Amino acid sequence: MNKIPLTKEGEKKLQDELRKLKQERPKISKAIAEAREHGDLKENAEYHAAREHQGIVEAKIKDIEFKLGNSEIIENENNDSKSQIIFGSIVELLNTEDNTKIKYQLVGEDEADLTKNKISFNSPIAKGLLNKKIGDTITISVPKGELNFKVISIN
Repeated sequence: MNKIPLTKEGEKKLQDELRKLKQERPKISKAIAEAREHGDLKENAEYHAAREHQGIVEAKIKDIEFKLGNSEIIENENNDSKSQIIFGSIVELLNTEDNTKIKYQLVGEDEADLTKNKISFNSPIAKGLLNKKIGDTITISVPKGELNFKVISIN
């Protein structure tokens, strides 16, 4: 089985989410107990809603526990991570077509958030950037066409 790559920050985020979900368990149990007291369970919307919420929370807990149990935390502090783009790198790019700059961090799939310029290492852009060096010019095929970048910096 392949390990799920995570940054240290991504691991912390998943652990925090897991802790919050586990803290919801007593509240959900209480809501189910209160709904049971209202009588006939077949027509008790509060009971069914509470049980459904419980199922959703338990599924999320199971998913996060699986991911944490099968993850590999990749830390690049010890590597010479500024010489080439690798998992976890923050890279500044120059779009050679319109001279705009953009920064991306290559992260695991669960950490990806385009609003924070964090892209999955499995995305077309990240795959095109992996192992590139400062000064490299690259063309990356994406669903909308081709993007042309020059690597300005790697952190």
